[in-house]
Amino acid sequence: MWRAQASPVTPRLWNCSPRSLESPPVTLAEIFRRHGPAFLAGRALSSGLAKVWRAIVACRTALLGGHVETCNCCGVVRHVYHSCRNRHCPQCQTRAKEDWLAKRRQELLPVPYFHRVFTLPHALNGLIGQRPRAIYELLFAVASATLSDFAANPRWLGGTPAFSLVLHTWKQDLGRHVHVHARVAGGALTAEGEWTSPRRGFLFPVKALSRVFRGKFRAALSSARSAGQPLAEALADEKVWHALRRQLLTHDWVVYAKQPLGGPAQVLEYWARYTHRVAISNERLVDRDETTVRFRVRTTAGKRVLRLPAAVFIERFLLHVLPTGFKRIRHYGLLASAAKGKKLALARQALSVPTPDPVIPATVEDFLRRIGRAEYARCPHCPVGRFVLTAVILPQRPATPPNLCVRASP
Repeated sequence: MWRAQASPVTPRLWNCSPRSLESPPVTLAEIFRRHGPAFLAGRALSSGLAKVWRAIVACRTALLGGHVETCNCCGVVRHVYHSCRNRHCPQCQTRAKEDWLAKRRQELLPVPYFHRVFTLPHALNGLIGQRPRAIYELLFAVASATLSDFAANPRWLGGTPAFSLVLHTWKQDLGRHVHVHARVAGGALTAEGEWTSPRRGFLFPVKALSRVFRGKFRAALSSARSAGQPLAEALADEKVWHALRRQLLTHDWVVYAKQPLGGPAQVLEYWARYTHRVAISNERLVDRDETTVRFRVRTTAGKRVLRLPAAVFIERFLLHVLPTGFKRIRHYGLLASAAKGKKLALARQALSVPTPDPVIPATVEDFLRRIGRAEYARCPHCPVGRFVLTAVILPQRPATPPNLCVRASP
């Protein structure tokens, strides 16, 4: 094996992309490269946004390095470049999702699971733009408290629930739409160590959930106005505060209930679509020209193609970059990390189910086979050859546009 700063010289080179003979696909990275200079002119990104920008542009290019693979039979060569693994990159979520799924399968209980969605009204969008971390934290705290209180109520379950929350901040057109998806086990563990199930065939009444959720969030906002809170400055003006309170009372806060699909394993697979999703996938991008970007959106009337100016498209995407270090997937109740092993063991004992086998880390070949790429290592140019590592491509300097100015995080 040898190391190379550039591509090695070889008599037979092969572009491993299946679309190599077609026009190159539209990707988020390509949009950033093509329209980035015009967008960044006169703008200064925060350090967190600049880091995400650099990662997406460099992902799976020579900038991050990689390796050279050669067919051990016919000698065909291909270059494979490293992924950035940034959680906002649309190319890097499959492996993370598979690893997450493997761990969550160990926590499944043989009970029905329910899907709930807690959504903030758009009247809060201005405040979210000023203090995203504080509002997101508030949303997690209020949604989890609402579900925990309903589960602890003897009228419904009377015990400790098991649920997870994942944050989404977008809608189909990339506008701001902040909500959390909840995956809730159908039952709770009582203080006596018994498992109690829903009595009426449903988990909690959504209208009651909505009212309690709204009340708790408004109370939490009021508390946040106290001295020393991150939201105190943004909510200090009395006129602004009272106008916001009136807006938050103009309509009901709907907690959406989705019907569970299949058994626990099927529900987990379905819910995993939400856990590692980014604001827009490359598959939804249709094309771009000198000034605009076209992408698919799903509406009540079906799918259609939306056209946006490139600067507006990029600006909307950057709205959904999470604050640095913010956890967008969180677990509560029996799944809380503090005593998860002990509490899940008590729940399994109450349900008379055995402890699952420990997670075995998957190899790269296992992963590729599971996601339908088992033939990735097989050479398409000869019937028996397989690609083997023959050289390492060293990373280059990171892709930083000359006008990518960085400002301090707010």
